[in-house]
Amino acid sequence: MAHAGRSLLALRLSPPRMTRRLIGALALAVVVLAWWLATLGADVEDRLISPVILPSPIEVLRSFPVLLKERALLQSIAATLQRVMVGFGLAALIGVPLGILAGAWRVIESAGAPLALFGRNLPVAALIPLTILWFGIDETQKVMFIFIACVPFVYSDTVSAITGVPDRYVETAQTLGARPWQAITKVLVPLALPEIYTSLRHLFGLAFGYIMLAELINAEHGLGYLLMASQRRGLSEHIILILIIIGLLAFAIDRVLLWFQRGLFPHRVVEE
Repeated sequence: MAHAGRSLLALRLSPPRMTRRLIGALALAVVVLAWWLATLGADVEDRLISPVILPSPIEVLRSFPVLLKERALLQSIAATLQRVMVGFGLAALIGVPLGILAGAWRVIESAGAPLALFGRNLPVAALIPLTILWFGIDETQKVMFIFIACVPFVYSDTVSAITGVPDRYVETAQTLGARPWQAITKVLVPLALPEIYTSLRHLFGLAFGYIMLAELINAEHGLGYLLMASQRRGLSEHIILILIIIGLLAFAIDRVLLWFQRGLFPHRVVEE
């Protein structure tokens, strides 16, 4: 028992998978318990926190049918996912090939480094007025907002994955007579692909968060639009429920991408 406790507290040592899941579930249970205790009481006067500020877990769950049937929840989820997939897909389509070229030929990376640094550090909210000016306020603006916000990160992470491949693999390929394009397509890209995929998986979650900002502008559907409309109408139980749905969606998408990752790269150990 004492040995198990010491191993859990060891530096940089990850607990076994089931132990990690159990610890995560316990932490979540503690948060829900604290929420329930803070909102316990039949009357407003009996509660520690007013239901206007924080409704109880039961009140939040009871509001789900209204959110689903009367406020078009499924259409909003579909609209948000479509915008993220198109915008992030464009960022991957442009950013990954550019990153591969820049990682292979460092002169290209030298040229792109200032722009990538600028794009990564630009406050994402500052892109909203610019994308409205360039693309209007319809669907194109929301998709391009995700594209512009994500492509510097996709590019930089791809460059990092390519440059992280040990030189000995490239030198061995060149010794065997490989041309530059062969060294890229048969050595650099295959070895860097697991890292590139991991980066894209994590950045997809980032794009999912960014779309909430874009959907505050002239959207008829979308989880960001639902959040803003709920805030205007004072529906705090719907705000919390939408945030929970966003978290569950992000978790489900990450698990699907992780499942594909383990199938595509079975030789790589991927931590959850």
